[in-house]
Amino acid sequence: MRLYGTEDPRLDATYVKARVGGRVLARAVVIATGVTRAGDREVLGCDVGDSEDGAFWTAFLRSLRARGLAGTQLVISDAHQGLVNSIEAVLLGAAWQRCRVHFMRNVLAKIPKASGKMVAAAIRTIFAQPDRDHVEAQFDEITTMLGRQFPVVADMLTDARADLLAFTGFPAAHWKKIWSTNPLERVNKEIKRRTNVVGIFPNEAALTRLVTAVIAETHDEWQVCDRRYLSEGSMNKLYEHPVEAPASTLTPAIAS
Repeated sequence: MRLYGTEDPRLDATYVKARVGGRVLARAVVIATGVTRAGDREVLGCDVGDSEDGAFWTAFLRSLRARGLAGTQLVISDAHQGLVNSIEAVLLGAAWQRCRVHFMRNVLAKIPKASGKMVAAAIRTIFAQPDRDHVEAQFDEITTMLGRQFPVVADMLTDARADLLAFTGFPAAHWKKIWSTNPLERVNKEIKRRTNVVGIFPNEAALTRLVTAVIAETHDEWQVCDRRYLSEGSMNKLYEHPVEAPASTLTPAIAS
């Protein structure tokens, strides 16, 4: 399979139980989606395995490269260390956007529940700014403000600054669609709905077959969608020599 001008692959996982070596284990169902140079969404691939194993993530990303993944400008995922290390090693030259939703969950786990709404509302104002300069200024202001009462949150924001704000290096029209992995939630929910019917899968192969069917349906739906996910005009701002890219006619790259 050849992939065309993918700008922002998203990587996310959901967990399903399957029998492995006579034991029932939680297996990670990993899905990668992307946006073509024309602004259309497509499924890049999926796999089932142990998400705690860095080698699993590396093999998955290399399989996407082997199928033709190239020109990647941004990768969006959570901060799983094995995944982040694999992105740096395999997708050279691509920026990494830390999912703001996953980051918020990490922050809320560190503070008293009663303070959660206030802290979450404060952090959200960072992402409500109109341009890069205002985003960065608001980030500094919120970090300082929260640091007075929650130094651990200020430290988390400071450490994650570059990764949380990677989206600002891209057209503002894209921001809402590239600062988190939320666009994958619908796909993950459908996988959960289908797999819950089975409960515990007899093996990883059976789980992979079902997941493959679900994401193939998703890919097909995206291919016939009348509206592009990101406009062609805004996508052309990412390239030195804009071209009118054809709509994708590719079939999904699926691990089997």
